[in-house]
This record gives sequence, structure tokens and C-alpha cells, in this order.
Amino acid sequence: MKNLREVIRRPLVTEKGTIVKELGNQLLFEVDKRATKVEIRQAVEQLFEVKVLKVRTTSCTGKNKRMGKIMGRRSDWKKAYVTLAPGHSVEFFEGA
Repeated sequence: MKNLREVIRRPLVTEKGTIVKELGNQLLFEVDKRATKVEIRQAVEQLFEVKVLKVRTTSCTGKNKRMGKIMGRRSDWKKAYVTLAPGHSVEFFEGA
């Protein structure tokens, strides 16, 4: 990967993501399909200035969608669970 912002596409702020964050001090990100765990770790540590203990990834398949007679398919994507060291945290929406 060339750029850190290409590795991490966006944080996943979902109901499951907030539960995982509260219970296990983990963050969820949508990452590039070609990104490795080492690249994800380096990107999170440099962008958010935190210490990462562990990175787990999963490949998610895109859903089949229908628009009338035409069948389409959403793109496949990759999700990363990033475990932070104790005492480290990242706040996405501090003032909201």
C-alpha cells in the first residue's frame, strides 16, 4: 500500500461496533481488500497515535441486489477488528 489513507477506508460505526468497542476496547474499520494485518496496524498507529495489540480481519462478500429484471451485485469488502492497548482510545464523535 502506498498511502495510509488508502489502507483504512472508513470506520464502521454500527451497533455491533459500539458494543465491541465498549466491551473489548476494539475498533472496526473497512479496509482495502489487499491490505495486510501489518499495514493495517501501522496505519492505525500512525493516524490515531495509539498502540495496537492485535488485528483480526474478515472478508465480507457483497450482497446480490435486484433492480427489476436486472440482477446486480455489491462489491466484496474487508473488515478489520483492531484491539487497542489498555489506556488507549479513539473518539470519532467527541462533540456529538
